[in-house]
Amino acid sequence: MSMPTVFVSHGAPTMALEPGAAGEAMRRLGQELPRPKAILMVSAHWETPSPTLSTAARPETIHDFYGFPEALYRLHYAAPGAPDLAQRAAQLLQQAGISAQLDAQRGLDHGAWVPLRYLHPQADVPVTQLSIQPQLSPLHHYRMGEALRPLTQEGVLIVASGSLTHNLREFRGRGQQVADYVRAFQGWVWQALEAHDLCALIDYRTLAPEAVRAHPTDEHFLPLFVALGAAGAGGRVQRLTDEVTFGVIAMDGYVFGEREAVVN
Repeated sequence: MSMPTVFVSHGAPTMALEPGAAGEAMRRLGQELPRPKAILMVSAHWETPSPTLSTAARPETIHDFYGFPEALYRLHYAAPGAPDLAQRAAQLLQQAGISAQLDAQRGLDHGAWVPLRYLHPQADVPVTQLSIQPQLSPLHHYRMGEALRPLTQEGVLIVASGSLTHNLREFRGRGQQVADYVRAFQGWVWQALEAHDLCALIDYRTLAPEAVRAHPTDEHFLPLFVALGAAGAGGRVQRLTDEVTFGVIAMDGYVFGEREAVVN
């Protein structure tokens, strides 16, 4: 069974309680896609020197945020782990010449469990998490995705979770007007994705309008390149939403590759 790859913007932790348009789009996508054998989550909130995969049999729900409503800290995503998938992914990375590590303790941070609450609310699909390397380039992350591409032919859903824009220093209140630079950056990325212009995307910090303002640091953009690499060049791209929250947090999501029909 072939699976597409997915990039989602996970937004503020409060998205776990307030899905908005992005959460609803994730919910619909989870209903439309075939049930995966397992899920590989790539979250912007797990940063390591080299790619690391969790072999935890029962990943804990990590509440890696502070000062939010108490209801958020009572939420848990009790999916089983996928240690065999972690081992397989590490093997594929090693075969591609990319050093990979295993972590027996790592749970699911909010970049993973918040979108999973909408994609697979029953928490019954095994899941493992892969880290990013913010000190390394978009090209490194694309090559990670390329190495993991065989997983998409093995029934594994690869979900990369970050944010299309992520400048929290400009965070605004609810219902505030969307900043012009956010719409400009959104439009540029979407055009580049539709044109399959990988070179431009990899050099986005130079070429995209207001790229450094959209991403003062680029850890929340790097997961996108893992999804792109795993999907392969030239495939279909679908946009899930162009919602913007708090005036500056673009919640774009994308599906790369064809969706197979759901078989009941």
